[in-house]
Amino acid sequence: MTGNKQTKIRFTSFSLIIGFIILDQTSKWLILERVFHPKIIGDTSIPPLGFWDWITSPFRLPHISTEILPFFNLTMVWNQGISFGLFQNGNPWPLIIIAMLIVIVFAVWLTRSKKWTEAIPLSMVIGGAIGNVIDRLHFKAVADFLDFHINGWHYPAFNLADSFISVGIVMLVVHSLFFDRDHKEVE
Repeated sequence: MTGNKQTKIRFTSFSLIIGFIILDQTSKWLILERVFHPKIIGDTSIPPLGFWDWITSPFRLPHISTEILPFFNLTMVWNQGISFGLFQNGNPWPLIIIAMLIVIVFAVWLTRSKKWTEAIPLSMVIGGAIGNVIDRLHFKAVADFLDFHINGWHYPAFNLADSFISVGIVMLVVHSLFFDRDHKEVE
């Protein structure tokens, strides 16, 4: 592979990481400040925070839920643990450190990546992980709000960063199983 192609992959991948972080943080701001804030505050004279003010404010909205479709709600959940609410100890630092170590490992992997089918999912995982770390630094918890349900059973609430991580991991598995021809077959 030419150095030019690998440089292109790296530049695009790191640009995607920034894009995934911006999408995640913007979606959280829009849901918290433009959808939930007016419902909770109830006073239209107190305007929602702008994006930059929101980034610096440690205020956490309380639990609220709004039905969008018969199987989908926007529901405010502050997740202090990891996926599915595991390890809810209230101290964000161990999870921040673990997430950043994972980001470093995946970033090194990304710099060595030679294929788009590997680089894009790595970018998704890194961007999603950083998006959730920003929440932990900002709120000491991750803002989850996408709530899918059926017949009273609710899938654990999640956000765009969680989606980027999950889809990225699935794509990496598919890549390693079907597209990674660099490894030798064991006989």
